[in-house]
Amino acid sequence: MAVLSDDEVDAALSGLNGWKRADGALRRSIDFPEFLAGIDAVRRVAEHAEREDHHPDIDIRWRTVTFALVTHSEGGITDRDVAMARDIDRIVG
Repeated sequence: MAVLSDDEVDAALSGLNGWKRADGALRRSIDFPEFLAGIDAVRRVAEHAEREDHHPDIDIRWRTVTFALVTHSEGGITDRDVAMARDIDRIVG
C-alpha cells in the first residue's frame, strides 16, 4: 500500500465532507448537539473500524469529536484512510 502524494490527497479531500490535512493525517472535527450523541457516533465508527481493521485516532472534547486518519505502518495517508474518511462521513452523516 503506497502513501498518497500531496496531489492525490488534495484530490481526495475535494470529495470529503469537512476533512482537511493537518499534521500528516486526514482530520475532521464534528460538533454534536449533546455529549451522548458524540459518544454514540464514536461507538458506531469504532464498530466499523474494528470490522475493517483500520482504526482512526479519536479525540473527544465534550460535544466535539475529532477523527484523525493516517496509516501508521506506511508512514502517511493511504487509500485506506480516504476510504475510512468516506465511511465515517456515511456513518455520522
